[in-house]
Amino acid sequence: MRMNRRNFLRAVSAACATETIAEDFSRFVAAPQVPHISFPIEPRSRIGISAWAFRSVIDAPLNDERDPRLNAMDMKDFGAYVREEFNVVNIEPYNRYFRSLEPAYLEQFRHALDKGGSHAVNIAADMDTSYFDADAATRAKSVAEAKKWIDVAVAVGSPSVRTSMSSVKNPPNLDLAAESLKPVADYAASKNVVVHLENDNIVYEDAFFVEKLVRKVNHPYVHALPDFGNSYGTGDAAFAARAVKALFPLAYAISHVKPTSTTAQGKEMQVDLAANFAAAKAANYKGYFSMEYEGKEEIHAATAKLIDQSLKLI
Repeated sequence: MRMNRRNFLRAVSAACATETIAEDFSRFVAAPQVPHISFPIEPRSRIGISAWAFRSVIDAPLNDERDPRLNAMDMKDFGAYVREEFNVVNIEPYNRYFRSLEPAYLEQFRHALDKGGSHAVNIAADMDTSYFDADAATRAKSVAEAKKWIDVAVAVGSPSVRTSMSSVKNPPNLDLAAESLKPVADYAASKNVVVHLENDNIVYEDAFFVEKLVRKVNHPYVHALPDFGNSYGTGDAAFAARAVKALFPLAYAISHVKPTSTTAQGKEMQVDLAANFAAAKAANYKGYFSMEYEGKEEIHAATAKLIDQSLKLI
């Protein structure tokens, strides 16, 4: 074809159009997709039970709180146990209670859940690093550690994981945390595993810091995990109520239910369960409620009571 002025302009226009379409397609493919998790509607089906709460009866190499006077179990058998004891099919494994992270063990873990008719709905992962550590190499380790627990979640069939940020000496830094979380979020999206951040520590994981961080990251696979009791660590019940209310609009798959909490000074405070469940409803929260009793009562009786209270309020 003779390249006259008219043909040249047509060729340029076609090339530009092709490039624009390619760029648009690339942006579409790269854009984070929303999580694909189907939540149950029936109240009891939304109840889960935390393995950490049952640390007295979990046998694991890293569990130094096991009560030797009680019969203990491997955490892979916890799902069948709570289904039998509480008629609850959802569990929240604790990362430090996995006996092994070898593929063969994780396959056994998932098989045990399937055989017992139960599910892992979130992995509570306490990490040895922080997203906002002042040292860049340590932040990189935090990203790698988070990705490791995302892979474990995939292996055991958990739709979400809670990562932590409190293993650090420097003050919280919003920009550093957000920068670290972005590659974690993209990796989580590629695995369809939601990453949660909890108001787990009143200094390094303050609820309002978590709120700001989730909003800054602004990724569909990064959400808040409202813990009903942790913000009572300040000793200020009004502050704790505001904290939970601030986090529920950013919550997605998991929250922690406690009837009491202990302040930094050791004082036990009653948690306003009704107000916290009302905050969940007001935010149209559809996820799970994990029972995480940590008081002084016997764990089985206390958990059964907490389930009954929660079922009336969900």
